[in-house]
Amino acid sequence: MPSGSHNGVSPVHHHSEYYLKDGNITFLVGDTLFRVHRHFFEVESQFFVKEFEKAPKEGTSDSSAFRLEKVTVDDFAKFLWVWYSPSYRRESKPKDHWLTILDLSTEWQFPEMKKLAVDELQKLDIEPIEKITTYDRYQIDKSLLLPAYKLLCKRAGRMSIVEGEQLKLHTVLGIQEARERAIRSAAEGGCRSPTSADADDEELERILIDVFSLKGHSANRQGTQPPTKPEDVPFINTPKPHANGGPNSTKPSTSGSNDNKQKDAKKTTGSGKNS
Repeated sequence: MPSGSHNGVSPVHHHSEYYLKDGNITFLVGDTLFRVHRHFFEVESQFFVKEFEKAPKEGTSDSSAFRLEKVTVDDFAKFLWVWYSPSYRRESKPKDHWLTILDLSTEWQFPEMKKLAVDELQKLDIEPIEKITTYDRYQIDKSLLLPAYKLLCKRAGRMSIVEGEQLKLHTVLGIQEARERAIRSAAEGGCRSPTSADADDEELERILIDVFSLKGHSANRQGTQPPTKPEDVPFINTPKPHANGGPNSTKPSTSGSNDNKQKDAKKTTGSGKNS
């Protein structure tokens, strides 16, 4: 991520939405300058932490902006949108929007933002082939693919050559094995001229879990999100910035724990005297 030295060679302009007066880090993407808050990039991403350590003075002004390669202006704006749009959980965004966030959060090592992108993609209706290839590419939990595997097993025809070429060999072979086992299961259940679609749903799930060694699977249909505990839901913190350009940061109070320690110490001392 080399620094951008434009020096008037090519005209640059400020992004209409994400060039913030109180920002304290400047990025150059193409011919567009973004000025945002450094805190967001340091708090989670080891990638940016290391880049900032290499060149601590870069990004402090327009003339020393960090140049981001292999990303478009529109895509970087989508990425920043997560932090600067408090209503993001109520907004409905298309698949490509979250795929962009998934891609950049993986590339730049933002694990919580990647988890958010996956959770949002789980809510969308994505064709099984595309979903499997996407989750494989970004190394996402395979157990989330159970509904997609089921759809491939239950549909009338086998996958096409083009579809097979998009998937990994072990996935193609796994789907074929699951379909054959599902047909045998349906036949054993008394179905005449059975197909893999005739197998019982629960039995097909058991077959797929065995074939693909799925753990922590969910039996939800494709397009739904597995139930999670409240603390498991990713939350991207977006504190309001100070006037000096740095976001607010508050540390949890430790007074309660210190008081408890003092009380315990008194109890210990008291018991020692009694003995």
